[in-house]
Amino acid sequence: MLKTLLSRVREYKKFAFITPLLMIGEVAMEVLIPTLMAIIVDTGVSAGDMDYVFRIGIVIIAAAFLSLSFGVAGAWTASKASAGFATNIRNDLYSKIMDFSFADVDKFSTSSLITRMTTDVQNVQQSFQMMIRICFRSPIMFIFAIIMVYHNGGALSLVFAVAIPIVAVLIFLIFRRTYTSFTNAFRGYDAFNRVVQENLNGIRTVKAYVREDEQLSKFEEASETIRSNFKKGQTIMALMNPLMMTVTYCCMIAISYIGARLINIGHMETGELMSIYTYTGQILSSLVMTGMVIVMLSIAHASMVRIAEVLNTKPSMDVNENGETVVEDGSVVFDHVSFGYGKNSKVLNDINLDIKSGQMIGIIGNTGSGKTSLISLIARLYDAQSGSVKVGGKDVREYNLEALRNEVSVVLQKNTLFSGTVAENLRWGNPDATDAEIKAACDIASASPFVEAMKDGYNSHVEQGGTNFSGGQRQRLCIARALLKKPKILIMDDSTSAVDTATDMQIRKALREDVKDLTKIIISQRLSSVMDADQIIVMNNGSVQDVGTHSELLERNADYRDLYETQTRGGNLDD
Repeated sequence: MLKTLLSRVREYKKFAFITPLLMIGEVAMEVLIPTLMAIIVDTGVSAGDMDYVFRIGIVIIAAAFLSLSFGVAGAWTASKASAGFATNIRNDLYSKIMDFSFADVDKFSTSSLITRMTTDVQNVQQSFQMMIRICFRSPIMFIFAIIMVYHNGGALSLVFAVAIPIVAVLIFLIFRRTYTSFTNAFRGYDAFNRVVQENLNGIRTVKAYVREDEQLSKFEEASETIRSNFKKGQTIMALMNPLMMTVTYCCMIAISYIGARLINIGHMETGELMSIYTYTGQILSSLVMTGMVIVMLSIAHASMVRIAEVLNTKPSMDVNENGETVVEDGSVVFDHVSFGYGKNSKVLNDINLDIKSGQMIGIIGNTGSGKTSLISLIARLYDAQSGSVKVGGKDVREYNLEALRNEVSVVLQKNTLFSGTVAENLRWGNPDATDAEIKAACDIASASPFVEAMKDGYNSHVEQGGTNFSGGQRQRLCIARALLKKPKILIMDDSTSAVDTATDMQIRKALREDVKDLTKIIISQRLSSVMDADQIIVMNNGSVQDVGTHSELLERNADYRDLYETQTRGGNLDD
């Protein structure tokens, strides 16, 4: 895990290496100052030698300036290293997620991946910064201060032989109690992000069903879980300061008592005793800071594990970088294909289909019959668990994944547009598409009329998610975007459900007449959308129930005939 994460430091290694050196310089100067102050008091002030006081004072100022310079430089290099480290982790996480298949994303869940890229990376960034700064500064401060106490007043170092174990036990007890609370709080961000994401993505549904109060209750519950865990941990952490101050003052009293006796018998000077007071604070504060680093690293451990889990995950789908790059035609063959979203589940059972290049194929079936799962295998959004899917005469796994998907355009049930202009959204299909090609694709998708009627035409602004367009308009823009890829196979998964039947017919007519060589696969609940297809595939419970033309299925398939008669009576087939 550590090897996986630390390898992401990369170009920021020099800043991570310089920071501890700067911390050593800062601590050395900081520890030197109390001893110099003791010299001023014991040698300069007691003798009334103001020149000596002035000279040592200049040295103290120089030491303070150097300490400040080292500290500022160390803070800058630590910030540079930790921020760069976090940036590299985020970039690598996002790059890895982009390589994930749908199955991999399903495994982690979207909300969890977002948490790992935000909250978890932030935890690791803070821990890394503390590690290269405080992890060096505090132990070095402790060691140097102990050495100086022993040098200036050897007998007084015995006070710390008692105080240090007491402080160590207090830190251990407090941090052991807080670790669980802070860990649970960070894990609670997964649930918190899931609630926020679901609510914002489904805000129209929430408002349509007047469920704002219920969603607010879920949000407050997730937020309260985080708050209560943080409160519990921070309440215990709040005990740290008063306990440490108690130990510090006890040490001060003991040092004052012993120091006074040593001064009386001439074994110690007043300035030396004053310096030991300062070193006492440095010793105990360094212990506290070391303990805080330990607990922060412990808390961040869960975040480290979660990040490393994503980075070390091998995508379940091999992109086959050296695979075939040319898809000969738009033919599709399913050869005894079975598929499920889990090891023990089966969504598709022994599917056998032969689709000729250039055909228009319709797929119908009840909800849950496996229609979307079937077409997902063509573009390798998922891989078949058994059997093979062939496109252009070759198994889809033999192709370079990018080359395959460039030849298979999929317009999914959920239509997604991105913020920008209409033209920018359409050029997702082809970044180099000309204005003429964009218009031609929109003509086929029946999107030209409403786009050209807008004030800025194809340069009209698109809100995030395309919320300033109707459902039917978004569907037509997505179809045009898919056509701009100039693929060999176009898959439309219920992508005209929000379009009126007349426009639906125009789109199908244009697809048949203007892109004859394109294999069109249309999934629809509306028979009018597939009646004129060359072949209609009837799905039922994950199996192919029947394949034939509209007239053939009417004659021999009772389920198809019932569906036709039901929709005819409902008026859904009127053009």
